[in-house]
Amino acid sequence: MRVRAVWISGFRSVLDNNRGHSVIIDLPKQDKGDDTGPTALELMAMSYVGCVATIFKIVADKRGLTFEDLEINLEAVKGEKTIERGAGKLIIKTTAKKEEVENALRLTLQVCPVGIIFDNAGIKIDWQVECVNIKS
Repeated sequence: MRVRAVWISGFRSVLDNNRGHSVIIDLPKQDKGDDTGPTALELMAMSYVGCVATIFKIVADKRGLTFEDLEINLEAVKGEKTIERGAGKLIIKTTAKKEEVENALRLTLQVCPVGIIFDNAGIKIDWQVECVNIKS
């Protein structure tokens, strides 16, 4: 994996993944940025929920757990320098039992690469599951 950051102006940089995809990061106006994109730290939290969504779909497919809608939320609590802890919530519209969804989330969190980075940094995220049942 090869990525790069190119400074544009002020506190704005464009990041790319060497595969044709890019994102702009910036600081909010109250921190003297132009607020043209997320901060790098916000992008880290966004990467975590993106990773959970992707890996959860892989796990769900392997387990035959189908769903109509999936939303992953993370309320990250920033300390003096970085994220210190957080609360995550998986909201799913499915016919599956809540226990099946919780098990799939548990398996997801064991292998989610971004989540592993959070774990290794000692950032504790408490997870909840909310199931919206649909008729089969």
